[in-house]
Amino acid sequence: MLIGSILAETATKFPDKLAIICGEDSLTYAELENASNCLANALIREDLAKGHNIAIYSANQTEYPSIFFGSAKSGGVLAHMSARFSSEELISVVNKTEIEALFVHSALADNVLSSRDKLPNLKRVIVFGAGVQAKDGAETLDQFLGDADNSSPQVDIKETDPFGITYTGGTTGFPKGVVVSHEARVIGSIRAAREMEIALTDIMCCSSPFFHIAGLFIWYQTGVMMGLTSVIMPAWDPIEFMDLVEKHKITAAFMVPTQINSVISHEALDQERLKTLRYVNYGAAPTSLAQLKKQIASLPDVIWQEQYGQSEAGNLTVRSPEYNLSKSGSVGRPYSDLEMAVFDRNDQPLPIGEPGEVVTRGRQVMLGYYKERDQTKEVFTRDGWIRTGDVGYFDDDGFLFLVDRSKDMIISGGENIFPTEIEEALYGHEAVNECAVFGVPDDHWGEVPAAHVVLEEGSSLGEDDLVEFCTKVMARHKRPRLIKFVTSLPKSAVGKIQKNIIREPYWVQRDKNI
Repeated sequence: MLIGSILAETATKFPDKLAIICGEDSLTYAELENASNCLANALIREDLAKGHNIAIYSANQTEYPSIFFGSAKSGGVLAHMSARFSSEELISVVNKTEIEALFVHSALADNVLSSRDKLPNLKRVIVFGAGVQAKDGAETLDQFLGDADNSSPQVDIKETDPFGITYTGGTTGFPKGVVVSHEARVIGSIRAAREMEIALTDIMCCSSPFFHIAGLFIWYQTGVMMGLTSVIMPAWDPIEFMDLVEKHKITAAFMVPTQINSVISHEALDQERLKTLRYVNYGAAPTSLAQLKKQIASLPDVIWQEQYGQSEAGNLTVRSPEYNLSKSGSVGRPYSDLEMAVFDRNDQPLPIGEPGEVVTRGRQVMLGYYKERDQTKEVFTRDGWIRTGDVGYFDDDGFLFLVDRSKDMIISGGENIFPTEIEEALYGHEAVNECAVFGVPDDHWGEVPAAHVVLEEGSSLGEDDLVEFCTKVMARHKRPRLIKFVTSLPKSAVGKIQKNIIREPYWVQRDKNI
């Protein structure tokens, strides 16, 4: 199956069913199918289809799905650019990915047009959004579509052909483009539909950005495969989320832990307003046992299910809800038809219970980093396993436990200390709402643990009290040596806490960050 076929088959089965609700806009599956076909045929007409790289630069909007599926049907490769890219990142990514045409939402259009002189390979800028008008150097989506018809495009596309690029952090400070094939992301949706707790009767909320693998490929795309109605949120807001659940009787949602926390910690939380919400799938960042218990207590009728994956390797594991508490430290078992292992530094498999780097191989992994041959070579072993960069181990029951990101590990006096273990301890204190643990320089030990902590509203706590609390549940050498109370933690566009930003000031004027 191809990505475009997912929508085409669902539109045949459920032509009159609502596919999208976004604000006051809505589209049936037949309307979405027609819109995507028009987009594909326009790309083919303008010689921007197979063999060409195009991009979309937008938050979640009504037009995003038709551009996504239309590009896939044309045979082109669509790059999904973060709506929070800085101007420098935008310029770097557009040039490095050799983007020829860029679809941009009107709210972000000036970011592109003001940098046009630095984008020599960009031929077309197509602006979309309600009431949009053409600007100098840009055309509207309606102008681009012109008289393109809505018939199914006839293009020779193979399952192994590239069709999408998402972006992940790079060692140079600029994002790397993760190139994926049709089959890699189709497989992900098949697995999700089979082994997640999504039901054929669900109305799903899409609150995680479409430019991220979890929001688009794992959650929304699976909903399309199953023929579900998707309520799209352009931006995250806990009050807006509760309003939408109540208004549209949403039954299922994917959220990252920080989004969940913002809902269950909100003073306006009302279980009655969320009574239709039966299932929440979550992931993209660690969740402590303390937060999981808080989720269950706050919304006891919700089925909570954790998943794990990454841009380079797709969706990898899922934890059945009945194991939420008994296997709370685990991200679940690998999908039933997926190869996964834990390797040592010599790329040899490690026994059960021994931590090492999590690796996987199969048709779900990326084709490579775009124009990054050396970095692509570094993440693949000779036998085709891809290194995830995560440290973890399997238990006797086949559950994967992630210890930490290998890059976040603190090496103090030769001892490996994993920030997630300290964060788990901190979250055990009732006054802690959010926290981030990271390494700071120390002349004697090399580096030692530090923490930035956001307290629950109205709580008061001293640094010494929190350090003492940690020493009761972990070895003394792992305790935070510095705790700073802050009002908020920086987060990425998908809601991940950005430890690199928190950590950076502590390492200024150091020769190296270890």
